Amino acid sequence: MRNDQLASGERPSAVAATRPRIGERELIWMMALLMALNAFGIDAILPALDALAGDLGAQGNDRQFVVGAYLLAAGIGTLVPGAFADRYGRRPVLFTGLFFYIVLSVACALATTFDMLVGLRAAQGFFAAGIIALPPAIIRDRVGGDKMARMMSLIFVIFLLVPAVAPSIGQAVLLAFGDWRWIFAAMAVAGCVMSLWVYVRLPETLHEDDKQEIRIPVIARNMRKAVTLRETIGYTLGSALVFGGLFGFINSSQQLIGEAFGAGDRFPLIFAICAGCMAIANWSNSRIVERYGARRVSHVALFAFIAVAAAQLYFANQPDESLWTFVPLMAANMSLLGFIGANFGSIALQPFKHIAGAASSAQGFLRMTSGALLGAFIGYAYDGTARPLALALLCTAVLSLVFVLFSERGALFGPPEPETD
Repeated sequence: MRNDQLASGERPSAVAATRPRIGERELIWMMALLMALNAFGIDAILPALDALAGDLGAQGNDRQFVVGAYLLAAGIGTLVPGAFADRYGRRPVLFTGLFFYIVLSVACALATTFDMLVGLRAAQGFFAAGIIALPPAIIRDRVGGDKMARMMSLIFVIFLLVPAVAPSIGQAVLLAFGDWRWIFAAMAVAGCVMSLWVYVRLPETLHEDDKQEIRIPVIARNMRKAVTLRETIGYTLGSALVFGGLFGFINSSQQLIGEAFGAGDRFPLIFAICAGCMAIANWSNSRIVERYGARRVSHVALFAFIAVAAAQLYFANQPDESLWTFVPLMAANMSLLGFIGANFGSIALQPFKHIAGAASSAQGFLRMTSGALLGAFIGYAYDGTARPLALALLCTAVLSLVFVLFSERGALFGPPEPETD
């Protein structure tokens, strides 16, 4: 990966010129780990759900609300930061999100009832939504076309290493301190470290000429355009559907692996294998996407996803399904998501260079809220088997293909798209 210097994309701003320049490699790591704060906030607590539920009196599938509330509120929250980031810049909004992430992590650690914890998790997701919405906008400030897809794929490689190890970290914290509350303390520490790094090294990437007014009609017009353009809406909704299936797995994974397959002690390892496969796929995508194009790669991956999901449904309906069939197939579909997620997101954001913040927020809102609601529904449908999850994965993938066909007017496997300013 080249390490060219950048300050504010191709057109340095006065603010950025006063700060140390940051290379492409460091920018990718920084954006990835910012997004990974959210992944850590979701996945680190998974091994502690049993202890948490016992301590606070949560019943049955209700424990999933600790994850689902965060995901849904984060989706709703992504509607807010983009417009402010398009007016005041990326840095102030990022710092606001990081501040609330830290403070509410501490508050979660001090929660005394399950309802209080769920409410605090929802607030944490909502106010920290800028950490989710802004990294794609910052990258779009710099590049476009299939090069953006390459950079986003590399970001997802690093970003997905955190979900791969987060349950293990959470379990280690639980074993070391004997209390799930310390996992939230670890989240606060991670937020502090990232805040310091961003403050010292990240320049402002929004150019003065691209600043938008904070007026409801302007914001509404920009966001409406980002989610109504036919060429992109299918990709936004398509990614919401396939990631809704992934959120369904995350919500029910601890129960599914621990109860249905009796492998609770191996849950962190199994989760790491699945997330690790997704990270490897994103790295592979970064190596091929500029050559073959985001459309070709993601369309092939979506068809493969449908085939694997059909196999998952077949085995889930067998009376003797085992961990040895479930894990390889789940890992395969998570790998295929590595060729879908970054590419779909880049295609959807491509036309919106000058309103990247608002577009990222609007698309993120639609993607995250739809995905979180769908994921919560899938997770809560857990019935002691893998059947609800397998059926959901197949249905969401087929519907995703329908939306992509709509955006592409029935013509799939388009050619590579060059970088654009």
